Amino acid sequence: MALLEKSHIIFGTIISASLLLVSCSNSQATGEAPSEDPTACRDNPIALQVLGSGGPIADDHRAGASNVLWIDGKARLLIDAGGGAFVRYGEAGVDFNDHDAILLTHLHGDHVSGLPALLNNGAFAARTEALTIAGPSGSAQFPSTTAYLDALIGKDDGALRYLHPYLSEDTALPRLSVQNIDAKKTGLQSILDQDDLTVDAIAVHHLDVPALAYVIRAKDKTLIFSGDQSFLSEDFVETLSNTKPDLLIMHNAITMADGQPRGLHRDPQSLGATAAALDAQTLLLTHHMQRAVKVQNDVNAAIAENFSGPILMADDLSCHPL
Repeated sequence: MALLEKSHIIFGTIISASLLLVSCSNSQATGEAPSEDPTACRDNPIALQVLGSGGPIADDHRAGASNVLWIDGKARLLIDAGGGAFVRYGEAGVDFNDHDAILLTHLHGDHVSGLPALLNNGAFAARTEALTIAGPSGSAQFPSTTAYLDALIGKDDGALRYLHPYLSEDTALPRLSVQNIDAKKTGLQSILDQDDLTVDAIAVHHLDVPALAYVIRAKDKTLIFSGDQSFLSEDFVETLSNTKPDLLIMHNAITMADGQPRGLHRDPQSLGATAAALDAQTLLLTHHMQRAVKVQNDVNAAIAENFSGPILMADDLSCHPL
């Protein structure tokens, strides 16, 4: 493992991986270019739009990890909010008022550093309904989601304490309903249970970082966000075996080469084995890191050793209708 990565792990700032895929519709599998109109994704009955397909290193055009789930023209879920998500959010035409929940997989900067800007944006949205924010519980090295938000916008010590009404009974801003999801518990943990939308979290292994994956069901479709996870995420595979997700979203962070940080991320063979175990209908690679992108054909070939389904490559603002 490179010295820089080792130091990031020590200081708890390493940020998972990112992947590269080229997609915008069902035509992605045929290699057609994404739509030129990034707001068109919302025209689908249900679609995933990737706002940020990058990772922790600023070495290409990609924003940090972030996704939005469109249902009947509304951005019902925001999954992660990495750096740069603020810009993509605006380009995609997302409305803060439409969110049922913001889901955080873990508290690495490439997944959450864009959240303060989006909350600041939300202060102008005239939203009145409470908003759920769910994320992992804390550890000795990492704050819980509640503690993270308090550090950002807490009334007394928050860095952006002018936004503290989000956490108070003050009606100036909508109330945030913050859920700390136990990152050590096995099995599914319910977050939302609505007639047309359910969200469950499941803890995954990401070295020493409390981390979650999410299972989302809407309009008879199932999406699974693996989050950043290593091969030690055995409960994830056992619990979700044969789930048959319509779309499985996984990171494109490392290769099969020696010395890769396998305590942080699944290598390509493990990605393929996981997709096969879940019986995924389509695998979407995102959270791209250049070490993987530069040998993408080899990465995809290693995935295909265990998974025979279609492999799509996400890009910023790519749209994936279900």
